[in-house]
Formats: sequence, structure tokens, C-alpha cells
Amino acid sequence: MATATSRDGSLTQQTATAPKRGRFQRERTIWGLIFLSPWLIGIVVFYFVPFVASFGFSLLNFNLATPQDTRFIGFANWQRALATDPNVFQAFGVTFIFAVISLPITMIFALLLALLVNSDSVRSKAFFRTMFYMPTMVPLVATVLIWGGVLNEQTGWFNLILENVFRIPAVGVNGIRWLANPSLIYFTLTLIGLWGVGNTMMITLAGLQGVPTELYEAARIDGAGWWHQLTTITVPMISPVIFYNLVLGAIGLMQYFLVPFVLNGGSGFPEGRTNFIGIYFFNQSFRFFNMGYGATLAWLIFLVSLVLTIVLFGSARYWVYYAGEE
Repeated sequence: MATATSRDGSLTQQTATAPKRGRFQRERTIWGLIFLSPWLIGIVVFYFVPFVASFGFSLLNFNLATPQDTRFIGFANWQRALATDPNVFQAFGVTFIFAVISLPITMIFALLLALLVNSDSVRSKAFFRTMFYMPTMVPLVATVLIWGGVLNEQTGWFNLILENVFRIPAVGVNGIRWLANPSLIYFTLTLIGLWGVGNTMMITLAGLQGVPTELYEAARIDGAGWWHQLTTITVPMISPVIFYNLVLGAIGLMQYFLVPFVLNGGSGFPEGRTNFIGIYFFNQSFRFFNMGYGATLAWLIFLVSLVLTIVLFGSARYWVYYAGEE
């Protein structure tokens, strides 16, 4: 125990609180690490180790069908993917074209739904929110199979409605082939994706409900109409949410796989228009068992997604508004 003399001559007692506080903080840190250790071990074992191992596989000629022939080949797989394999660039091209078509439509549609269920003029908003979100609860494989039947050129509801209600020739040999026409396939896949837009809608709705109502009241007093309020208040105020959905959507499209795989088994039909980079990676890795080359493709997908994310974050300074900024 230490003592010190104050200005009036009295002794003030200074206990060893600092060492005790330091010991207490260390104990808290140790116990915190103990409780976090299962999660930390899981991150290392199931994420970091496979991450590093996949890069190691990319340096090998490793085929699951003939594992005894595995050998180190350096960056030969990388050279093949970047220089001699035209299918890689074709697959990335297909993915980017679909992203350019699908991502804006999905973002705008989610925003319109969020505006609808957030409008004061709409009754039973909770019901509509539930209905719009409910399709996301259906397993994606079941959703794709259902849409495959709905869009069937012979018996699908779409074509039957177009044929019998709107008198548009859609059924038969010369009918509308939603899943087989190269000119329509990207819009068809986008339509299937809109069925599960509920998550994006709910996130956008949360952003809309955070916009101060005083801004709209002031705009209405100044005579601003709906469109002017949308473009000058709503969109700028929810731009962080739009940016969040944009980043997630871009990364998700780089991993686009399940819908075209369920529809046509990853064959690229029609005319290679659905040979996305995720499909090409799957075929190389799990159909032809070229795990070394598949690991290289996985790393390319990761690097392209990383570059795309960096570009989006770099552009955010020009159009994303945060209320806390000056």
C-alpha cells in the first residue's frame, strides 16, 4: 500500500488499483479468448487452412481419378487459365453480361417493392411484406423446378396465358422458348431471381424507414413531387443500403451456379449462354476431377470478386451519402 501527501498536509492513500485493474483486464481477455476459441479454431480449420491449401492445389497437377500421378507443376495451371484456355474468358464474359442485365433490374425491383410496402397509402402492409418475403423461404432447388414448369414452352402458365388471354402465339413448335432461346435466357434467369428478391426488399425497406420524415414534409411544403422526393431525398438517404445490396449482389453473381445447374445440369445450354464461371469451375473440379485446375479457377473467381469489390468501394465516395459525414 502506497501513500502520498496532499497540499493541505494530509495523507492520501493510494492503493495498488492500477496493477489490480491490469490483472483484471488480462483475466477478462483470457476468458474472452477461451470462450471464443471454438469459433477461432473453426475459422482456422475450416476457412484459413482450406484457403491456403487451395492455393497449394493450384500449383499441382492433381486429378482425383488418378491421385497417384499428382505432381508439382508450378504456375502451369495459372498460365493455362489466363493464357491458353478460352473457356475461362468466355465463362467470365457470360457472368459479367448476366450481371449487367440482372443486377440493375433486381435492385430497381427491390426498391419499388420496398417503396410500395412502405407507402402510407397501402393498407395491410404487413401482409404484403410477408407475401413478398415468403418466396425466400422456399428451397432454391424447388423454386427452380417450379419455374422450369411455369416457363415450359408447351405446358407452362406463361405461354398458355399469352396464347389464350392475349392471343399471342406462344405455344407450339414456334412458340416462346423461355429457357432455350439464347436471346431470352438471361431475362428468364433474371425473372427467376426476382422471385427471391425478398431479402433485398427487406434490407431496402429498413433503409427507407430510417429516412427522417421531416425531409419529406419540407419537400412537400416546397412543392416537390413524388419523383423529386425520390431522387433528391429517398435515394441519397438510402444510398448506403443500396451500396450494401450492390456489393452483395455483385459477389453473389460471381458465384452464380445453382439455378443454371438445376435447369440444364451445367451443360451451358443454350449455346453456352449459361456456362457461367461457377458452372465451369464445377465441371472442371467435380465432373472432370481436375482439382488442381479447379483450385486455380476458384482463386480467379476470388481475385476477380475482390477487384470488383475494391472498385465498388472506390466509387462509393462519389455517390454514397452517410448522415454522419460533413
